[in-house]
Amino acid sequence: MASDGGLVACFGEMLIDFVPTVSGVSLAEAPGFLKAAGGAPANVAIAVARLGGKAAFLGKLGEDEFGRMLAAILRENGVDDGGVRFDDGARTALAFVTLRGDGEREFMFYRNPSADMLLRPDELDVDLIKKAKIFHYGSISLISEPCRSAHMRAMDVAKAANALLSYDINLRLPLWSSPEEAKTWIMSIWDRADIIKVSDVEFEFLTGDSTMSDETAMSLYHPNLKLLLLTLGDQGCKYYTKNFHGTVGSISVKPVDTTGAGDAFVGALLRKIVDDQSVLQDEKRLREVLRFSNICGAITTTKKGAIPSLPKEPEVLALLKGAKEC
Repeated sequence: MASDGGLVACFGEMLIDFVPTVSGVSLAEAPGFLKAAGGAPANVAIAVARLGGKAAFLGKLGEDEFGRMLAAILRENGVDDGGVRFDDGARTALAFVTLRGDGEREFMFYRNPSADMLLRPDELDVDLIKKAKIFHYGSISLISEPCRSAHMRAMDVAKAANALLSYDINLRLPLWSSPEEAKTWIMSIWDRADIIKVSDVEFEFLTGDSTMSDETAMSLYHPNLKLLLLTLGDQGCKYYTKNFHGTVGSISVKPVDTTGAGDAFVGALLRKIVDDQSVLQDEKRLREVLRFSNICGAITTTKKGAIPSLPKEPEVLALLKGAKEC
């Protein structure tokens, strides 16, 4: 772990992804699966740490072999796991991930309930949250109680401690009882965030607009927002602030597995701004940070599994030097 610099604390789920050993087949047709640690907030924490930043993860795992394995993976990657709790009555969540021929994914989840859903507000490491300069979260932790109340409480503590709140929607519709409920809860905390990241698919889900127009994007802007990001897969991202907006391209790679690409992107962004948030008001510097973040996301798609493919800074800088935007 980096010894200095601001802390990025990530809250939510960590689980085991089972990824098929071959792409382009259904779960039933897959000859075998590769076991990989996953869960978007945990991926972001590891992405930050792998780039030399200071990161912590807060969430709940099962008191089982998978849960202990995941906590060990956090520590091995330099992430503070002091905010991890264990549940002896529920298992660590599992997700089977189908890889289509183009590297995109479909999910089948095993959580009924899984340990991550059972984190209670009184189990939060409040002191750890208060130390964070950035507090990052998604929407999966809003799906059910008691984790939803823990999520709300953690945001309150972080905000009171003047942390920057970072929200990556990370929509997983199969986990919600209905699309309407998903949208309601996702939007219920919208105005609390300082940074919001949505994918092109999530943008269409929230707005009904498949063209991803700037006008529609600005309808998602709220008065306290510092940065709205719309990720466009291999095309890079769009960014929106109060004073400027634009697009930053990525690089062309051959995707194998897109799992974790968005988390690598977010982790890189948070790592770059945690100690200098003035970047958010400086378009030239912000574009440089987003270019770096796009390349982190692109690199992650070239290998199977999220965490094993999250890059270190020298790998990114080497690509950045000779890369042209696609």
